[in-house]
Amino acid sequence: MKIVVQRVLQADVSVDRKICGKINKGYLILIGIGHEDTEQDCIRLADKLVNLRIFSDENDKINLSLKDVNGEILIVSQFTLYADCHKGNRPNFVQAAKPDKAEILYNYFVNYCKTKVQVVQTGIFGADMKVSLINDGPFTVILD
Repeated sequence: MKIVVQRVLQADVSVDRKICGKINKGYLILIGIGHEDTEQDCIRLADKLVNLRIFSDENDKINLSLKDVNGEILIVSQFTLYADCHKGNRPNFVQAAKPDKAEILYNYFVNYCKTKVQVVQTGIFGADMKVSLINDGPFTVILD
């Protein structure tokens, strides 16, 4: 499992020009799921991102977690995080999980996050999505 965590002031995702998920201060999460991933991986990474201390405190030190700032999460599936570009110029996605398995784990991840964070929004799995964000910092972290 690969997760790109972007600290944002706001973000939204739309499908067919209709916003399906929107958040204010928090994380835009891009998640890719691989063949070997399990529900335990979902739990481990979700716990890690919820407790990740990448927000500034009153002394401008990066010391606060998503929970500390009452932040929100927007989760967008992105199998292209498993792109292998070592050979040629066309990415290979064989390390990405097949859509049926990936969707099950994606939904598990989303539902688990909902037990930890008050506001969790999502895109639509497998759809052609447009993502808009105001990156805060910018501050981007990769978890896997």
